[in-house]
Amino acid sequence: MTAILPCNDLDAAEAFFARLGFVRDEGGHDDYRMLSDERGGFLHLNRAMEGWLTPGRNPFGLYLYREDVDEAAAAFPGELLEKRGPEAKPWGMYEFSLNGPDDVLVRIGWPLRLR
Repeated sequence: MTAILPCNDLDAAEAFFARLGFVRDEGGHDDYRMLSDERGGFLHLNRAMEGWLTPGRNPFGLYLYREDVDEAAAAFPGELLEKRGPEAKPWGMYEFSLNGPDDVLVRIGWPLRLR
């Protein structure tokens, strides 16, 4: 399954996800961008209709599974919602969270049992 994320600023969203290793694939166009990473992750960015995404009230969230949680966190110095950095969560994940493009919640983590 691939998430389709509505965005107000596709360039800013693409730059944000590039910091997580995503690059634009062939195909798509200026208002619809298909991204992927070397780990098998896929994400499509779609231009949101004007007024559809209200700042601070984005209902979307993304979860990216990655073994290299600490390395991924290092690409976002000072931007993690957990100020101490990635941590073990009660639900069995080692993860951190970011406020992504258009205030979308982005969590990056890996199961504790696999670490």
